[in-house]
Amino acid sequence: MHEEATRGEPISAEPRINERIRVPEVRLVGPNGEQVGIVRIEDALRLAAEADLDLVEVAPMSKPPVCKLMDYGKFKYESALKAREDRKKQVNTVIKEMKLRPKIDAHDYETKKGHVVRFLKAGDKVKITIMFRGREQSRPELGFRLLKKLAEDVVDYGFVEYSPKQDGRNMIMVLGPTKKKADAMAEAQAEKDAAKARRVAGDRGEDVLEEVEVDEVEETAAEIVATEAVESVEAAEA
Repeated sequence: MHEEATRGEPISAEPRINERIRVPEVRLVGPNGEQVGIVRIEDALRLAAEADLDLVEVAPMSKPPVCKLMDYGKFKYESALKAREDRKKQVNTVIKEMKLRPKIDAHDYETKKGHVVRFLKAGDKVKITIMFRGREQSRPELGFRLLKKLAEDVVDYGFVEYSPKQDGRNMIMVLGPTKKKADAMAEAQAEKDAAKARRVAGDRGEDVLEEVEVDEVEETAAEIVATEAVESVEAAEA
């Protein structure tokens, strides 16, 4: 059973347990979730001691407070494990950035569009920045048309989350992925697993082919030996 903290300890966000629960009565819940009802605090503590469990205050604002019989040490350990697993599964949204010039040539455009598609397929957002220089600043429509074209070219992978907007010498647009980050990561992992399985199957196929070829060579050699033996017998008889 959980050891009692000594008096004078700093205030903690943890729930009150056992003798630290100083109320005349509580609504008691059993270790398996069963409703025991409203009982005196002395009786609740006695039941906890008899079951070798802790009395834990789970709803202090209720009237009367709700307490549950449980192994508090085990509960804290399992809660910490669950929190750790939840943190591992948590997916952080990443914003990638791609910079373009309003008069970008076709080859560079295709290259940068490919990067944008790759980011979106991975479940990341992409901030597109059009950089204007000199007289280009008087032609914002060039940047707008370029951003519109890019959005249309990658429509299968992303959508315009933040419409084109002038920001000083730049024009900015943000694309959001059509797939959630977690789904994209799961698909990428599935593709890796499938590729690995294909490699393993290919290696096994080569091994089988080598075994078949060895068997065929051995059979051919045996046939040659048998033929030569027959011919030797026939020559001796002759």
